[in-house]
Amino acid sequence: MMNKEEIAPHVREIARVLEGKIDEQEIEKDLDNYLNVYKMSLEASKRHIVRKYGGDPNALTKGERKMLSQLGLSEQTVDLLVRVMSSTTREVTVGGNPKTILSGILADENGSTVKFTVWDVSKADLKAGENYLIRYAYTKEWSGQPEVHLGTRAVVELRPQDEVKVPDNVTVPQIAGGYSAPIVAKVADLKENMNNVTLTGRVLSLKPKEVETPSGKKTMFTGVIADETGKVEFTAWHDFGLREDEVITVTNAYVKGWKSIPRLSFGEKGQVTRPKVQFPTGDQLSQAVKKGIDELERIGWGSDIIITGTVVDIKKGTGLIFRCPECNRVVQKGVCQVHGKVQQVPDLRIKVVVDDGSAAITAVMKRDVTERLTGITLKTALDEARETMDPEGVGQRFEEMLLAKPIELRGNVISDDYGLSINVTDARILVPDVRTEAEALLGKIEVI
Repeated sequence: MMNKEEIAPHVREIARVLEGKIDEQEIEKDLDNYLNVYKMSLEASKRHIVRKYGGDPNALTKGERKMLSQLGLSEQTVDLLVRVMSSTTREVTVGGNPKTILSGILADENGSTVKFTVWDVSKADLKAGENYLIRYAYTKEWSGQPEVHLGTRAVVELRPQDEVKVPDNVTVPQIAGGYSAPIVAKVADLKENMNNVTLTGRVLSLKPKEVETPSGKKTMFTGVIADETGKVEFTAWHDFGLREDEVITVTNAYVKGWKSIPRLSFGEKGQVTRPKVQFPTGDQLSQAVKKGIDELERIGWGSDIIITGTVVDIKKGTGLIFRCPECNRVVQKGVCQVHGKVQQVPDLRIKVVVDDGSAAITAVMKRDVTERLTGITLKTALDEARETMDPEGVGQRFEEMLLAKPIELRGNVISDDYGLSINVTDARILVPDVRTEAEALLGKIEVI
């Protein structure tokens, strides 16, 4: 339970994000309800309230402020107060298309330096000699050192000249011009249109497939390759003698994709070697990977992912629905927008918004997952609809079961024009372990 005094600073923060459009008393009432009645987490509650009143929940997110010397190789979100020592705009080719990027060197008052790259120059124009507060940056490894990246979530604020005092003896390293060197990547690093990729992983599945080409029939090989960061489908257009469960390093590969889900491809120009390295087993890599929604938001995709969070909204179209037998679209009153009047087919579906306190995602559950999660079958739903003459009643029951409940979802994550979503393959409502939580709370009290 949080009392009025504990809630007060969070009410003020929500009011700030909403730019004073909503009275603080109304915000306090909502926040108290979500926290103390629905038992939602503080972060999820705040994000839900901001979203409810048309604000941007990401404005609540706070990265951890660090000095450059403290940066790890895979920071997810970090804030930096730095001076730009050098900055160069140049054109690079990504997937055969020109792209403008910005790169250079950052320094801080301790004299540390680090390379940076801005992939969306519309988000930040970092000028040499200026000081900036950079929020929501992330890092990746480059030649064994962290490199700061500014993506679509980055927020950059120009700061006064005297705020960052870089020592006079700082040496600014030279950076290579261009990105023709191989990109050594993990699965989670893969993005559509990447070229010259080097990746090491274990082949989890492999299947030959014959395809027609202008020069005749050709055998290609498809499957799944994985490392400790995730799984990705691949296509080998050449017979490299691949075998299931072996560890391989692929070089000169490229990445194509659909709805942000990448697919690794390599042909005769690629190379496959078999390094003798310690690597997770096939059984370990076959397990789903648990990730935070904010990380998935940054990556933009995920294959066989587990997320946990709170159901904060039930979307329209949840419950008993009817589909077109031709195109599978949802129909209204037996009319398909493409095929007109049709013999509609009944179906069950759940569409919800899940928030884990860092970000939110839309979850879509088809009939099989919906039936397992709720215990309500399609037959039961149809019988209830006929009996009550209310086809929307099932959706209302689903809302009562799920809204404000903690939930675990497993599935594939995609990103499109509507944002981040997960096509759920399995779901379960999380039941809190009251005894364990009580013991932990008693332990804290005893320490106090």
